[in-house]
Amino acid sequence: MKTKIIALLASAAIGMAFIQGPKEEKKPSASQEKPVADWTPLFDGKTFAGWSKYGGGAVGKAWKIENGELYLDATNKAGWQTGDGGDIVTNEEYENFHFKYEWKIAPNGNSGVIFLVHEAKEYPYPWQTGPEMQVLDNAGHPDAKIISHRAGDLYDLIVSSQETVKPAGEWNQAEIRINQGKLDFFLNGVNIVSTQLFTPEWEALIAKSKFKSMPGFGKFKKGKIALQDHGDVVHYRNLMIKKL
Repeated sequence: MKTKIIALLASAAIGMAFIQGPKEEKKPSASQEKPVADWTPLFDGKTFAGWSKYGGGAVGKAWKIENGELYLDATNKAGWQTGDGGDIVTNEEYENFHFKYEWKIAPNGNSGVIFLVHEAKEYPYPWQTGPEMQVLDNAGHPDAKIISHRAGDLYDLIVSSQETVKPAGEWNQAEIRINQGKLDFFLNGVNIVSTQLFTPEWEALIAKSKFKSMPGFGKFKKGKIALQDHGDVVHYRNLMIKKL
């Protein structure tokens, strides 16, 4: 008897399930859905539109474009930079932003991405005002022997928490994020530097660095982004920025 009752109850439950139908999944309301962030290319892969030589004028001929990459041809080296090269900067200034890009450096090479750059006659170079995320061949360039001068470091200020850089000749994915003075570096998906700009602690870092005698360094809350000509072959691609 018990077996018959159990079978009848099970049959009734199955019947109710068919009547009620499957449960509807709750979808998030429009207010709960996060909008897709707007990323703007800083390099179109074909031209130097949006870029100029630091100090004024067109981008130097040593900077070239090939296969959607922006690269520095160091064949004609003049001192620590290239002949007819020079640092290049965005035409636009940025304050709160998230900048993503890829880079690869030649063996024994050195370069850098400098940000919050204030372009003015009293500052002959972008690194006299803007902090830098180092681009370097750690295995070959002598600068790698200096702490805080290795790839991914906040140059001469903060050492990366981890070494995630790839060997010379391989592409690295890098990110610089600044929001209300909060600075973060990412290299190949890892947050390697995190600090707060424009504080007494920030000033103390500068005072202990090679920039201590540069009155404009690390002072500007808005500025341009620069790619450095350090006289070595370096490639950049997929430069994208999002204003925060």
